[in-house]
Amino acid sequence: MIAFLKRIFSSGGRGDKVARCYSQIVEQSRRPEFYLEGGVPDTLDGRYEMLALQAFLVVHRLKRQGEPARLFSRDLFEGMIADMDRTVREMGVADMGVPPRVKRMAQGFNGRIHAYDQGVAAAGDEVLLAALDNNLFGTVLETAPEMLVRMAAYVRLAVTGLAAQPLESILAGQVDFPAFSGIKGGSVE
Repeated sequence: MIAFLKRIFSSGGRGDKVARCYSQIVEQSRRPEFYLEGGVPDTLDGRYEMLALQAFLVVHRLKRQGEPARLFSRDLFEGMIADMDRTVREMGVADMGVPPRVKRMAQGFNGRIHAYDQGVAAAGDEVLLAALDNNLFGTVLETAPEMLVRMAAYVRLAVTGLAAQPLESILAGQVDFPAFSGIKGGSVE
C-alpha cells in the first residue's frame, strides 16, 4: 500500500511523509474495535465515515499551525481524494460516474470537517454527539447512546493527544492515535 500511496502523494519532499501519515489514518480507521465494540457499521459507508473521522482528527491538529502544516494538510486531502477515486474505480464504477461520485465524497468530507470542528469547539458534547450521530452512525436506524458517548470520548481524547504531539512529528508522517478499547462510557479506564 505504501508504494501506491507514494505515487499519489508526490508533492516534492513532503510526499513520503504525507503518504506515511495517510497510511496511519487508514490503518487507524480499519481497527476492528471501532466496528466490533464501537458499533460503527462495518459497511462501505461506515468505513468511509471512520476514515473521514480519523482524517479530521489530523486536519484539526494541523489547523492554524503555519504554512508547512497548511501545505501538508492540503496534500493529505488531495491524496485522500485520489485514493477515493482509485477505490471507486476498483469497485467497478464506470469512468463517467467516477468524478461526480468522488466530488460528492470530497464535499461530504468538507461538511464533516465543519460539523466535527463545531462539535469539538462546543462546550459540552451535544454538538459533537449530533455530528457523530449524523455522520459516523448516519446509516444506523437508532444509535445506542452509550456508543455515541464512547465515540465522543474517543474524539476528545484524540484531539487532546494529537495537540500534545509535536507538530514536527506529524509533519514527518508520524501520528499517534489513542486506543479505542480502553474507553468506556465517556471515561478512559
